[in-house]
Amino acid sequence: MGIFSRFTDIINSNINNLLDKAEDPSKMVRLIIQEMEDTLVEVRSTSAKNLAEKKDLARQIARLEQDAVDWQSKAELALSKNREDLAIAALLEKKKCNESSAAMTEELVYIDEHISKLQNEVIQLQDKLADAKSRQKSILLREKTASSRLKVKRNMHSEKVNDALNRFDSYERKIDGIEAQVDAYELGSKSLADEIAELAADEKIDDELAQLKAKLNSTDNKKTAANKSTAKESTK
Repeated sequence: MGIFSRFTDIINSNINNLLDKAEDPSKMVRLIIQEMEDTLVEVRSTSAKNLAEKKDLARQIARLEQDAVDWQSKAELALSKNREDLAIAALLEKKKCNESSAAMTEELVYIDEHISKLQNEVIQLQDKLADAKSRQKSILLREKTASSRLKVKRNMHSEKVNDALNRFDSYERKIDGIEAQVDAYELGSKSLADEIAELAADEKIDDELAQLKAKLNSTDNKKTAANKSTAKESTK
């Protein structure tokens, strides 16, 4: 691909479209920047050559214009000496100089237009290069973030993760079973502290029962005494 064909492709391209089509955006943006920088170097070199050729062409035009003036003077001199043949020959040489000068002037105009367009395109390319560089860090950061998110999503939907979670559930059920067995054994065994606590509780109940019996006996005795007293009074 020629330098100007590649240069035009870059100028007319849309960076976002290039990135959308890229499999690796970070690699693509580096290639875009490298391509732009390489193209700028080549275009600047070509521009320098064009400017040198323009100066050389301008010198040739000036020399031809001066030659035409000289041939005009020579034609006048020959005619003044009655050498019409020499005057005609001098005028023919003048015509050749003028024709060559006119052709080179047209070429110079074309070169000027070409250099002007090239300079405008260089400015556009520099703007795109600056834009690409300013967005490079953001693009790389976005790619890393997106890649990390993709890994997380893949792990979330991974069969390995699901299998591991299922194994965790199985392990938890096994542990629950073991703990249930331990609880079952503990139901049939009492510690010394538990037995003493039960004795204390039983003793307290016995005391409350004795107090209740004593209270009931006292109540019955009072009733019996009251009944005897009533019976004596009735006898009298």
